[in-house]
Amino acid sequence: MKNWLPKLRFFSLFALMALMLAGCGEPFISTLQPAGEVADMQYSLMILSTAIMVLVVIVVSILFIYAIVRFRRKKGDETIIPKQVEGSHKLEMIWTIIPILLLIVLAVPVVSATFKLADVSPMEAETRDEDALIVKVTANLYWWEFNYPDLGIVTGQELVVPTDERVYFELVASDVKHSFWIPSVGGKMDTNTDNVNKFFLEFDQEGTDKAGGLFYGKCAELCGPSHALMDFKVKPLPREEFDQWVSDMQNAEVYEPTTELASQGEQVFNQYNCIGCHAIDTSEVRPTAPNLANFGERSSIAGRFEFNEENLKKWIRDPEAYKPGNLMTKSYDHEGMSEEELDALAEYLLNLKVQD
Repeated sequence: MKNWLPKLRFFSLFALMALMLAGCGEPFISTLQPAGEVADMQYSLMILSTAIMVLVVIVVSILFIYAIVRFRRKKGDETIIPKQVEGSHKLEMIWTIIPILLLIVLAVPVVSATFKLADVSPMEAETRDEDALIVKVTANLYWWEFNYPDLGIVTGQELVVPTDERVYFELVASDVKHSFWIPSVGGKMDTNTDNVNKFFLEFDQEGTDKAGGLFYGKCAELCGPSHALMDFKVKPLPREEFDQWVSDMQNAEVYEPTTELASQGEQVFNQYNCIGCHAIDTSEVRPTAPNLANFGERSSIAGRFEFNEENLKKWIRDPEAYKPGNLMTKSYDHEGMSEEELDALAEYLLNLKVQD
């Protein structure tokens, strides 16, 4: 049994790693399936550096095994002193030059890519490109705000962007450090409270189609008890559809309920002072809670649940149970809300839409 124990441990470890890596293959969240210019560049660097490291490991392993086998001590060799290579000019040149060459092979494309990815000149005042799309991202406990300053549009929890062109981001945090990350589209960038970070991403149409039209975004910085639940979604659209969405958002009017139940829901929305934190106008920025102007068109509830009435009611009924530490908890009397009021509020929220 003891002889099998190391093999069993190795097999268990291998099975666990295979299971974990199996979860990295979804195109809407996998860094191994790049979907855009930035992701492609970073993926190529990752492959190059991994190949160099594997090559070094293989060569060193072969030399190690060769040395063990070739120069092992045999019977009768106890008094023989092997040839001493200390001070060999030839060997010292070999193991000095080879690592330098490997570092050069790795450093040149890394430095080149770093400068390319740091080019945010189209969003700078001095070199501003008026056609460049800029999105101001604000990270909050535990939700995301996306503000399109040139378009006069604000969304919460869901980012809408055009495909096959660069989108420039300004990143800030309102409370603690977070990190903006869309794994399939590019590496993470921190959002800080005391300075603005800038970078760009590009969402290609082919990758978007593979992802089913929706990418998953994450917070990549430990920010509190619901850090792992601080998700958002990204909807890349062809330019024509994106322009239509922009037009609909800019021309949207505040929703007027058309059914009795939705009218009751609007009253509940005001009665419980939801309007005190949430904006329902497509252009209004609220630092307190996500903008709900197009809530009925979202793909998820609270960034993590499937979008349906049942999950919406669960979230309103007890947000603390699903996102511990969120600022919505105890901001209203959710325990005192009746089932009839909850039904009406859900009906009102699900009809907050700007597109047909």
